[in-house]
Amino acid sequence: MSATARRATRVTTSLVAIVVSTVVFLIPFAFILTTAMKPKNEANLLEFSWPQQFAFVDNLTEVIQARDYMLIIAFINSAILTVGSVTLMVIFGSMIAYVLQRRRSRLNPLVNGLVLAGLIVPPAVVPTIWVMQALGIFKTLPGLIMVEVAFGLSFTVLTIRAFIHSIPRDLDEAAIIDGAGPLRLFFRVIFPLLRGVIVTIVVVQSVFVFNDFQNPLYFLPGDDNATVQLTLFNFQSQFNTSYNLLFANILLITIPPLIMYIFFQRQIVAGMTAGAVKG
Repeated sequence: MSATARRATRVTTSLVAIVVSTVVFLIPFAFILTTAMKPKNEANLLEFSWPQQFAFVDNLTEVIQARDYMLIIAFINSAILTVGSVTLMVIFGSMIAYVLQRRRSRLNPLVNGLVLAGLIVPPAVVPTIWVMQALGIFKTLPGLIMVEVAFGLSFTVLTIRAFIHSIPRDLDEAAIIDGAGPLRLFFRVIFPLLRGVIVTIVVVQSVFVFNDFQNPLYFLPGDDNATVQLTLFNFQSQFNTSYNLLFANILLITIPPLIMYIFFQRQIVAGMTAGAVKG
């Protein structure tokens, strides 16, 4: 195949990818945006059309004020949940990944199997609730943070471990010769080098935890403990759903993850591919 043909193939592939991305992502977002702008009678038709009457500001105001400003409380709860969960994932995940990569022992295959099991084995809701009730952390934010950390730790460990594999062992040996202990070696030498992959973990896991619906529903019930995803229940029911308010609510809770992906997309790709190059 000539260079011109290869170039034409790459251009065609890129155009197809752009069209597919537009259909998959932009069109649904446009439907959400236009529906959120409509009054209730227009929105209930669920038609992909430009609104005849604009009620965007009124819809947003009603969504924010619904049920004594539950959305504001939900944003606060989701922010605490996301920051706490991702912080613990990064700290514990990086430490576990470093030990698994640098210190080989007979327990490594067992630990590796448990890490992989965290990605494969589905979560058991009822036993988890029993354990949380026994520990007195059911229906609490700290309890849900522990659940999110447990479910997200496997991905974190595997991603960071691949990155640590590219860091030369000479840095460890030089730090040990200089008198660095295990904690100082990790936090002063290794941890700063993980900045690229940590940005990836922070963005990916923040979006996952922020958008999580199942775990807050099961492990953090109650209006006072609502997260942003649970506020979708406010505007839908079996007999009467306010689609204008529902889609306005979806728009509001979609903005933070969307902003994170837009500003950190390069860091995400760099962090995910950094471990593929052997150092």
